[in-house]
Formats: sequence, structure tokens, C-alpha cells
Amino acid sequence: MSEKKCCHGPGYATPLDAMKYGKREKLLYTVTVQPNLNEPHGDYLSTVDVDPDSPTFCQVNNLLLYNLKHTTFIKLHYIYICAYFYKIIHRTFTNRLGNELHHSGWNTCSSCYHTEETSTDLVPKRDKLILPALNSDFIYVLDVATDPRKPEIVKTIDGSVLKSHNVTAPHTAHCLANGNIMISTMGDTEGNAKGDFVLFDANFNCLGTWIKGENKPYCGYDFWYQPYFDVMVSSEGWSDDDLTDLTQYGCRINFFKWSTRTLYQTIDLGMEGVTPLEIRFMHNPKRAEGFVGCALNANVYYFKKKSNSDEFDCRKVIDVPSKLVQMGNGRPRKMGGLISDILLSLDDRFLYINLWRHGDLRQYDITDPENPKLTGQVFLGGSLCSDLTDVKVVEDLELKERPDPCYIKGRRLEGGPQMMQLSLDGKRLYVSSSLYSPWDKMFYPKMVEKGGHICLIDVDIVNGGMKLNENFLVDFGKEPYGATLPHEMRYPGGDCTSDIWLAA
Repeated sequence: MSEKKCCHGPGYATPLDAMKYGKREKLLYTVTVQPNLNEPHGDYLSTVDVDPDSPTFCQVNNLLLYNLKHTTFIKLHYIYICAYFYKIIHRTFTNRLGNELHHSGWNTCSSCYHTEETSTDLVPKRDKLILPALNSDFIYVLDVATDPRKPEIVKTIDGSVLKSHNVTAPHTAHCLANGNIMISTMGDTEGNAKGDFVLFDANFNCLGTWIKGENKPYCGYDFWYQPYFDVMVSSEGWSDDDLTDLTQYGCRINFFKWSTRTLYQTIDLGMEGVTPLEIRFMHNPKRAEGFVGCALNANVYYFKKKSNSDEFDCRKVIDVPSKLVQMGNGRPRKMGGLISDILLSLDDRFLYINLWRHGDLRQYDITDPENPKLTGQVFLGGSLCSDLTDVKVVEDLELKERPDPCYIKGRRLEGGPQMMQLSLDGKRLYVSSSLYSPWDKMFYPKMVEKGGHICLIDVDIVNGGMKLNENFLVDFGKEPYGATLPHEMRYPGGDCTSDIWLAA
């Protein structure tokens, strides 16, 4: 008789269980980029307290408290400020220049829930956060279990490890059901675009690259897997060789046989689908369909497995029109919305997209995934705000008036909405402002100067719809070593963009 399995692994059995039984998020682990490349503390992980019942929930930084002590109405001012500024309670610095931390992932997640282990000591634990660095090729491993409020770097994987396998620019990290960690990579050691994936075991020893054979994607970016259908899908980003050259950007999505690690189908989206970045299968592991957001021309494509075939169909289902814009005395040019993130609610009912240049977030009902229905829209800054006097919108096929700038209690939101993270119950959508520091400096220099932010959107999960929560702001403008730029956010117990569920 076989031994009885002792218990389950981390996370939840199903995405609907996570949505129904998941606890409210209390901490946000936020990847934070230092734009000053001469500042020795470098990029870091910010731990943000978002627990309304926590004693540090509303604390402000020491400089602000010092200033308030010199006011007549300290108590009144403290209560006012406390209600609107959320506390970064810890910073885990990499102490290295030029990392460009970007995305993050777990050592284990809900894909390890259905464990075969018979001893509690051997059951996988979600206790490490993985931070790949795009520019340095380093990978940082943080212990988030010993003290979740003070994560600590416990291992640093030197960039030479990736280079020894001719891969660079690590991007997305996902844990696998077998205990390994897989990280997508975007380039090779010569600075060329190259799509691949690198594997690490549970002790963070490099196992080499994942793809078998010579057939590889043009370049890499994001990925998502579904073993039930023996498939993994990946997207394509760009080569850092020349960011102004459109031929250096990807325009394909790639499908792999999960069991054999081989690329078997590539779908070219053309210029309409150039820069397909964030890619998601539905959370339900028995639905072989998903979406990819294409940045430059602000389109979303829907892909679905064909009946009685391993191949996928793909078609455009959301097309956000570009706007004809004149900047200063220049010629009018088309400005795309720049969709750099997409997110699916755990019940696969709502799709969220950002438009980093145009400045808005959108919510779509995807009950019929081939015909998404717009159900919510919120403006959070962007490049077209009505107070920008050097900007003239010549043609706008959607809006009659330019959106007003967004303020939260006197703080103008610079930049546009970027990375998103949804609460497990679907009711709270956190939004950061930084995309990629070279592009931040190009498009939103004021955000780089004044610091980025995280804001909160309240979501109506019954009828659809979104509303800015004006009582929430995390301001990165007064950080200890200068203004910084927040990017991806994670919850300690898993979230809507890190966890992948397997069919039981």
C-alpha cells in the first residue's frame, strides 16, 4: 500500500478557491528601481504595509513627522496625512549599480499545491522571492518567510551564470510543479535578441536552458504554461541594441510542447501586434485560451486552441485607436496607448489593461472572450493631460476632451498607469507607475525627478466598473536615497499574475 499524502503545498487548490477563501492582502512586495545610476544602494524591494488593522498602516516617514512636530496642529495634521500616505516599512537594497530589477516570482506557488509528498518536511513552501535583473543579469533570492515584513537577500546569482549558457536579460520567473524555477531571457551574450528560458533547482543551482533543439523564438519576454494541454506560450519583447529601431522588437507569440520542450507553432502578429508583452492563459487550467497585450499599437489578441489540434488560432479583439498628437512645434504624430500590462481576475471574468501613454486603465468583461465588453475606465495621468501646454491633440477618435491630471490629496500623479496587481477577491486593483527606467526617462522625466507612486482602484465585481480610491497613495518621491520608480507588486501568499494552477 502506498503511503498517504500528508497535506498540500502552497497556495490554493483552484483559482476560485483563492478568490473565495483567500485572505486580504497585508503587504505589497514592490520592485523599486533607482534611476540614479551612481547611487550605490541601487535598486531594491520595497515592503509596503497595506493592512488596515496594522499599527504601521498609516505611518509616515521620519522627515514628514519631524516637520509636523513643528506645526501648531500636529495632531490634526498627523491624522490628515496618515489617512492618505501608506508606509514603506522596509527596503531590501541590492547594493549594486545598474541592475534594473523588473519582474519577480516565487520559488513555489499554487502549481505545487497538489504535492505527492508524504512528509510535512518535504512539502514545498512559498518562502523565497526571485528578483531577476534585466541589465546586470544578476538574480536575487530573498527570504520572505523568516520575517515577511523584512525580506532579506539570502543568495545572489552572478550574471556570469546566465552568460555561461549564452542567455542574458532575465525577465519573468515562474515556479514549476516539480520544484524547479524557470526564468525567461531576452538576449544572448553578444547583445542580440534571443528567446530562451533558464532553469534553477530548488536550491537555486542552474540546470541550464529549457528549450530543446535549435528552433527558438526571435526574442523573449513573458510566458505561461498549461501542462493539461501539454503547452506553454511565450511572448516577445525587444533587443536593447537599438530601442528606436522597430525591427528590433518582437511581433510573435510562440507555442511549445511542454513535455518535449520544443517550439512547434509561431504566430506572427505583424506590425499591428508588435511588442506582444504580457501574456496570460485563463486561470482555469482546463481552458486552453488566453490573451496577450501588444504595447506599441495598443492591441489585445485572443488565442485559443483549435478543436482536435495542438495548434492555436489568434485574432485581435481589442484595438485602442492611436491619437494624433503635436508635441511642441513638431509635426503631428500618432501616439499609441502602449499596453504594457494585462491582468485576468481569478474567475476569468474581467480583463484589465493599462495604457501607459494615454493615461488610462480599462476593465473588460470577457464572459465572451472573443468579444470583450468595456465595463470600466479610470484616468491616472499620462502624456495627454489637459494642463500640459506643450501638447496638442489634433485627432482623438475616442475622447471629446483631454483628461484632467490626476491628484491624490495634492500630489499630482506623474507618469501613467503601469503594472497592476489585483486582490484575490477581485475588489482592489493596485497600480504602479514605472515601466522601464530608460523609457521612464524618455517619456516621463518629471516622474523620474519626483518619484513614482502606487495608487488603488476600487472594483465593482458584481456589475463591473472601477473608481479611484482617493484615500490611498504610496509616494516614492521622498525615499532615503532620492526619488525612485516602483514597478511590479506581489503579495506574500501569491496573487493573480504569479500563480499558475494545474488541473487536478
